[in-house]
Amino acid sequence: MNNQAQNVRVPATPAVAPAPVPVTYDIDTAHAVAGFKVRHLMLAHVRGHLGPVTGTVLIDEADLSRSRVEVSIDARGLDSREPRRDEHLRSADFLDVANFPNVTFRSTRVEAPNGVAGDLRVTGDLTIRGVSRPVTLEVEALPPSIKDPWGNARRGVSARGRINRKDWGLEWNMALEAGGVVVGDEVALEIEAELVARKA
Repeated sequence: MNNQAQNVRVPATPAVAPAPVPVTYDIDTAHAVAGFKVRHLMLAHVRGHLGPVTGTVLIDEADLSRSRVEVSIDARGLDSREPRRDEHLRSADFLDVANFPNVTFRSTRVEAPNGVAGDLRVTGDLTIRGVSRPVTLEVEALPPSIKDPWGNARRGVSARGRINRKDWGLEWNMALEAGGVVVGDEVALEIEAELVARKA
């Protein structure tokens, strides 16, 4: 009996992987673009960049709903590859950068309907010309973190959204003789950014 008792093997308890720790990332301004696209003369779209992008992103892979995003864009750096148009877009007719130099976004809700490996929906307050309104961005599934050649942990973010510029007081327009207007109301937003993890 004693020998039999000594030969009984107790199953090993499987190791439990530790839950992912929330990580705070800074947006790498040199590798970040906040683009826009709007229809011109009822014909083709004009594309441009709103300006340099800064901000922080907290990613909690254990519960993505606890993730947070804060972004600031210096609209004084707006560039649509046409200086006279850029000057007009920066003026009080549109962004009024002399009084409101920054466009900001602060998340209020992060949804991951398909889990960590799926696309996300990030809702937050978009502030333009001092007016804040809710916007939902569609965010592509987050790629895994990588180590860059300088030892930094990096991730990428790609997001898309659509707004009506008049909701933020960007009312300027001009009627065309043949019908229609010079500038479309709907603006497509496109964000591409690399994130760098803060070092402890």
